[in-house]
Amino acid sequence: MSVLPDNAPLQFRDPVLARSMAATLARLMRELDRPLAIMHVCGSHEQAIARFGLRSLLPKALDLIMGPGCPVCVTDVPEVDEGVLIAQQGARIATFGDMLKVPGTVQSLADAQAAGADIDIIYSPKQAVDIARNTTQQVVFFATGFETTAVATAAVILDDPPPNFSVLSAHKYIPPAMEIVAGMPESRIEGFLAAGHAATITGADVFEPFVARHRIPVVIAGFEPIDILAATVELVELILAGTPRVVNTFPRCVTAKGNLAAQEQLWRVFQTVEGRWRGIADIPDGNLRLRDEFAHVDARKRFTIDLPSLWDFAPPGLARQCICGDIMAGMRNPKDCSLFNKECVPENPIGACMVSNEGTCKIWHLYGGVPDLEVTA
Repeated sequence: MSVLPDNAPLQFRDPVLARSMAATLARLMRELDRPLAIMHVCGSHEQAIARFGLRSLLPKALDLIMGPGCPVCVTDVPEVDEGVLIAQQGARIATFGDMLKVPGTVQSLADAQAAGADIDIIYSPKQAVDIARNTTQQVVFFATGFETTAVATAAVILDDPPPNFSVLSAHKYIPPAMEIVAGMPESRIEGFLAAGHAATITGADVFEPFVARHRIPVVIAGFEPIDILAATVELVELILAGTPRVVNTFPRCVTAKGNLAAQEQLWRVFQTVEGRWRGIADIPDGNLRLRDEFAHVDARKRFTIDLPSLWDFAPPGLARQCICGDIMAGMRNPKDCSLFNKECVPENPIGACMVSNEGTCKIWHLYGGVPDLEVTA
């Protein structure tokens, strides 16, 4: 990487190095001499980009867009409805805090909790198992997240959980979603920044077929400001050179093959199936569901889930104005939404993107999205 000084200790929040990278990006964009749109697919990346004002360092012609990188945001309405209906049957739902306010057809889990349902906020799948071990009540882990989190879910399923424990999987698998975005006729994305934590599990090589099919480069990035800027420089260089390939700029955590033991657990427990990502599309192989071998811990097989009983009710009128799906597909940004920071705020979210700490709308609410700052020496 040309912007990194030789033999110098790397500081991940170094303003001097950040300005050097910004200058390199400006030079590269002058050479390209046209607008360029690239996409990252990670809520943690967006948090760092917005929190540290990284877009203020980017040339005006370079558009760094957040794609479908928020697992809570892409949890589909029927999946939330399943959790609500199971809770209404008297089961105890354990899930991550971001999931509580995600709207279903009529109710969120927070609404169900207000009506008397037992909902526990947890920070790991193991906590859900611990809750089940200390009660005779049916405990359902409403499991969300991408392949990184799915590995932790697989681990507890393989560790002989108690008979009153089951899993409602809303886990998603990122690579197929990148295929959908890249294949959209209206897409202007010319390169992707891939999430370092997911690649820690899957390895960098998982993106090779995608690059071969779409002739679009993928650069794996870490999460500190310098990580993201360095990966962005690498990606723009690849686009300028017309060299579509996979580059790993996060080698301190990511290897070519990834964590093979974690992959073995993941694919022993889960299989990929087609499923809808909220507001985006039906994505082949985009959802992770339990294999038949683990039907005894599959909440969808343990409970009767009558989804049409909720669908007699129309969603609130404002929900139909939400453009969260277009935002996650990279077609629009939160400021294009008439509800953003008006009717839709974190205390009263209309769409899922305003609920999660990894949602674009909530991040932009907290930090702003594209600050127009003058870069000074």
